[in-house]
Amino acid sequence: MKVLLFCVYNRFMDNILISIKDLEKTYKEQNSFLSPKKPPLHVLKGINLDIIKGEIVALVGESGCGKSTLANCILKLINPDSGEILFNGSNILKLNKKETFEYRKKIQMIFQNPYSSLNPKMKIKDTLLEPLIIHKEKNKEERIKEIISLVGLSEADLRKYPHEFSGGQRQRIAIARALILKPQFIVADEPVSALDVSICASIINLLLDLRDKLNLTILFISHDLNLVRYLSDKIAVMNKGEIVEFRKTEDLFLNPKDEYSKYLLSSMRSIKL
Repeated sequence: MKVLLFCVYNRFMDNILISIKDLEKTYKEQNSFLSPKKPPLHVLKGINLDIIKGEIVALVGESGCGKSTLANCILKLINPDSGEILFNGSNILKLNKKETFEYRKKIQMIFQNPYSSLNPKMKIKDTLLEPLIIHKEKNKEERIKEIISLVGLSEADLRKYPHEFSGGQRQRIAIARALILKPQFIVADEPVSALDVSICASIINLLLDLRDKLNLTILFISHDLNLVRYLSDKIAVMNKGEIVEFRKTEDLFLNPKDEYSKYLLSSMRSIKL
C-alpha cells in the first residue's frame, strides 16, 4: 500500500507545471512629509497553489484582492518577499539572467485590452516577428503563418495594422503573439472583459480549442464566475491576499465552503455563452 501511494504521489508531482508555496508580497506605501504615515500593504499572504499540466485554472476575486500581483510574480515581472514558485520543479525565483530569458519563452501573457496591447505603428506580421527575432527562432515565416491560421485569421491580415481590425480580431492577434514562441503556460488577465458578449464567447471557445490542440496550461484571471464556470477545470477564489478556496469548478458551484465564495456566487452576473 505504501509503495502504491508513493507511486501515485510521484505521478501527481510529475504532472504539476506550476507550484506556488507560501508566497508573500508586501508593498511599502510612499509617505510624504505632509500626509499621515501609511502602513505597508500586505498583498499576498502565504499563497499556495498547484496547477496541473493541461488544466485551465481560474483565479477569481474582487479588484484589489491580489490576483494581478500573483500573476506578475509568476511572470517574474515583480519579485515576492518570500516563498517559492516552481515551474517544472525548478524555483524560478533563483534563475539567473540567461535562465530567466529562456523561462519567458515558456510562459506568456494575454493582456486585458487588445486596443492598448498592440503597437498601432506595427503591422501584424512585424508584431509576431519581433519575439521570434529576439529569441533567435528558426523558420520564422512558417511559424507566423501557422499561428495566424490557428487563431482564425488569414495570411492577408498579416499586412494590416491593428486599427484595421475589430476588438475580437485584435484579441485573436494578441493570443497569436502570446503563442508564437510555443509556450507551455499562459496567463490570461481578464482577456475578454473589454469585448462584447457575443465576441467574448468566440474568444473563450478559441482558448478552449487552443488548449486542446497545443496542450496548454492556462491561468485565467477574472471576476466573473459565470464565465469561468464554462471555461475552467478548477477555480481558486482569492480574498484580501489569500486563496480561501481551491476546488474543481462544478464542486465549487454545487457546494461552496468558504463564506466569501458563497458571496461571489450569490452576486455573479448573468452572461450567456
